[in-house]
Amino acid sequence: MPATGPGLKKIPPYWYPYTTYAKQRWIGRELLEVVSTEFRDRSMEYYRYALESGVTTINGQVASPNHIIQNGDRMENVVHRHEPPVTATPIRILLEDKEREFIVVDKPGSIPVHASGRYHRNTLVAILMSDFGYEKVYTVNRLDRLTSGLMILPTSSDCARRLTKEFVSGTVRKEYVARVNGRFPDGDVICEQPLLTVDRQMGLNIVHEEGRNAKTIFNLIRYDENTDTSVILCKPTTGRSHQLRVHLQYLGHSISNDPVYGDRRIWASKMGKGGIDTIPSDERTAPAPPPHLANIQDNPESLLRESPQDDIEDIENVLTAPTKLLPRETGEDIGMGSPVPLSSEAVGVITRLRNMKDEAEDWSRWRDVIFRAKGTLRAPRDLALKKPPPGNKKQKNKGEFVNEQLNAAMKGIDVNDEFPPVQLTTPEAVSIAGELIAAASDANAGPEQFPQGPAADPNEKQSYCPECYLPLHPDPVPEKLYIFLHALRYTTSLGTFETEMPAWSAEGFTWDMS
Repeated sequence: MPATGPGLKKIPPYWYPYTTYAKQRWIGRELLEVVSTEFRDRSMEYYRYALESGVTTINGQVASPNHIIQNGDRMENVVHRHEPPVTATPIRILLEDKEREFIVVDKPGSIPVHASGRYHRNTLVAILMSDFGYEKVYTVNRLDRLTSGLMILPTSSDCARRLTKEFVSGTVRKEYVARVNGRFPDGDVICEQPLLTVDRQMGLNIVHEEGRNAKTIFNLIRYDENTDTSVILCKPTTGRSHQLRVHLQYLGHSISNDPVYGDRRIWASKMGKGGIDTIPSDERTAPAPPPHLANIQDNPESLLRESPQDDIEDIENVLTAPTKLLPRETGEDIGMGSPVPLSSEAVGVITRLRNMKDEAEDWSRWRDVIFRAKGTLRAPRDLALKKPPPGNKKQKNKGEFVNEQLNAAMKGIDVNDEFPPVQLTTPEAVSIAGELIAAASDANAGPEQFPQGPAADPNEKQSYCPECYLPLHPDPVPEKLYIFLHALRYTTSLGTFETEMPAWSAEGFTWDMS
């Protein structure tokens, strides 16, 4: 892990065993198809590689990519977590009421509330428990990861039940502040457009007549001519996912630095103003390759599909994609989780959003190591898991390693110098990978298992993880880790609580808009 840049909080990568039981919607589907459509933080070829490398087991047995999931299947998947950096701005405890059993905090933008996706320890709940010593906090209301501001967190189940009823019944008065594009109108601006989640992987919401009712009242605080932006007060009377962000986009005043709802590359010139077309369409497009792979393969989600037969000694041991294309490779997974058929415009938005994410992750750099080493890569550690206790069907995400040092690293406990160097150059990564392949006793680890892939730029300065060979990306600019949306004030039966106005709401505030 490279040195942490200023304004960022990072934690070292660690091995983590993800444990779950088959969900109803997974039953009867192939394992690789389920994994690749349910999750999107890694590429198709990485998921296939991981399954072929034996890091996933079902009912204690190594699972193959084409395993058909059955009811009651217990899945364990070992991943090397590289949690993204978050802001170094500390979480502030504004109030601790021990008698009424709740705390009030000011959450910085970039920190998710609870564990999800790539985040496990860099979360509000985990930090409150590890750094502040709280045994349990209840997230009765949540803020988006990119949103900052006030949260009321009960520390007892009784308080949580009471406060949850208030949020559900709509009696809690919530006020947010945002900085949006353009000159916002004077007076009350009311938006009552229904909202619908149409892509669970990307967390994308749109205005749709089949959506849930939502209402927000907006008021102009100030217009800043120097940036052509407005600071506004937002008063939602409902609590739908991304409600303020989508309603502001619908009104033509997207949050100024919103990477999803305010990006012209995703929404085109109209920028979602007035909503998008909702007429159903069957049109789908396969993912687009990043520019530097455009002439090498036609689908970044697939392993190279054609190898000369004369160059293959044992066709059964060639780790290539199945003859059929999976939904994520064709784009057919777009809309699989949507409650309504998607329009051509909605499909286009999701496709562009996914392509941007894939390009940002740049999984081709991982390909460089794998293909140039020409073989499967086994993790250089013993990743054996402890057996679950009998009848433990309700336990999820609680797997543990036999190796206690791995368990300590997973929990953030100092393990001194037990772990290898923090980063590798491309030549070092390829060299070590080759040594692992040469020393492997597994028949499927032959040097001709992979066809030759794209070579890395000899001038590149990319570094790789010494444990899993993932590319290590440069630190993000801290100012790009949050959006200009802040929970300012809540009024509940427990009282009225508020934070200070965020720094970006000040008159004359400027930022890097590139």
